Amino acid sequence: MNDSTIMAILIDKRTDAAPEVQKILTEHGCIIKTRLGMHESSNCADEGMIILDITADNTEVEALEAELKSIGGVNVKSMVLDFE
Repeated sequence: MNDSTIMAILIDKRTDAAPEVQKILTEHGCIIKTRLGMHESSNCADEGMIILDITADNTEVEALEAELKSIGGVNVKSMVLDFE
C-alpha cells in the first residue's frame, strides 16, 4: 500500500464557505480517494468537517492545503500515514 495523507478540513461557517471549498476539492478530485463530510445534523450546525484520504506527492497535497487555507473560516490539518 502507498503512503496516504489524511486531511481534516474544519469549516466555521459551512453555508458561506462550502461553495468555494467544493470548487477547490473538485479541481483536485483526481487525488482524493475518500471524502467524508460531517456536521451536527440534530441542530443543523453551521460548523462542519470534511475528512479526506489523499494519494499524491507532497507538492500536490501542499497546494491543496494552501488553497483551502486561503478561504476565510477554513482550517486544515493533515498527516501522512506511512505504511512500509
